Amino acid sequence: MQPSDYSLHKLPEKSPVRFVTIDANHAGQRIDNFLLRELKNVPRSYVYRILRKGEVRVNKKRIKPLFKLSSGDVVRIPPVHLAENRNTGLAPQSLLTQIKDAIIEEDDDLIFIDKPSGLAVHGGSGVRYGLIESFRQLRPELAFVELVHRLDKETSGIVMLAKNRQTLLALHELLKTGGIQKYYQTLAKGQWQGGRREIINQLERQQGRQQKVQVVKTDYKNQGKEAHSIFSPLTPLADCTLLKVELLTGRMHQIRTQLADLGHPVLGDSQYGDFSLNRDYKKQYGLKRLFLHAYHVTFLLPTTGKQYDCEIPLADDLLQVVEALT
Repeated sequence: MQPSDYSLHKLPEKSPVRFVTIDANHAGQRIDNFLLRELKNVPRSYVYRILRKGEVRVNKKRIKPLFKLSSGDVVRIPPVHLAENRNTGLAPQSLLTQIKDAIIEEDDDLIFIDKPSGLAVHGGSGVRYGLIESFRQLRPELAFVELVHRLDKETSGIVMLAKNRQTLLALHELLKTGGIQKYYQTLAKGQWQGGRREIINQLERQQGRQQKVQVVKTDYKNQGKEAHSIFSPLTPLADCTLLKVELLTGRMHQIRTQLADLGHPVLGDSQYGDFSLNRDYKKQYGLKRLFLHAYHVTFLLPTTGKQYDCEIPLADDLLQVVEALT
């Protein structure tokens, strides 16, 4: 039996193996990411184990997790054992409804979603499901949907999903070259001085802390990764400042780390913030989470020539904090 483009075929019950022929939408994708999409609701560890054991084949050959697929490749996917899947689950209907209501804009190429704080963009590391897994569950008819970029779990605001690989690759290139303008609002400790400030420094992961970064304090070149942001004050308040941030690079925890290094940590930040002040703001003003919101993104999509300009207001819970401070 010859598999048709990106169709799934189940062999007789005694050998329930699937064969998938890769089409243009999935060409260029890593095999591990492809399997994480195909084997819905199984642990990431399971995916890497069947790759390591050679149970997954591409054109009858063993491959490594970073192998990139090409159009026309035939992928052998082994059966998923229920014993491996018994502790995984689907996103609850309440979350699917929340995500559906959070769709800001959609066309043939892109989906813009207002991600709530507290929702990871993808599952893994103890997170059973994130935004992308939940969205695929919500919209199973879509043959292709992938995250264009990431937001921290605690950060709210605009997340983009691509509906085809051509768009995904084009936007990844724009992200690398600065072709996408991304803006955030954040509430920082203290009175901001000096108006608009452009900050360029190097960030590196803290030793022994894979999920925490710091500004490089040495004079050595090429240590860490360059982080480039522009901070502009919007509203000075009693002992804090509402800032607009233009993000020119996309490093992990970039805004949070740079502001903490400047002595103006983001309020509500449990990793880099002023913990005593966070407690006060929670008690007095109801700030229960990181005050960081991705509110505006604009770019020209080169594959279609369409200009996108998506802007949303400050999240309701954050707006209530600002109103309580004014």
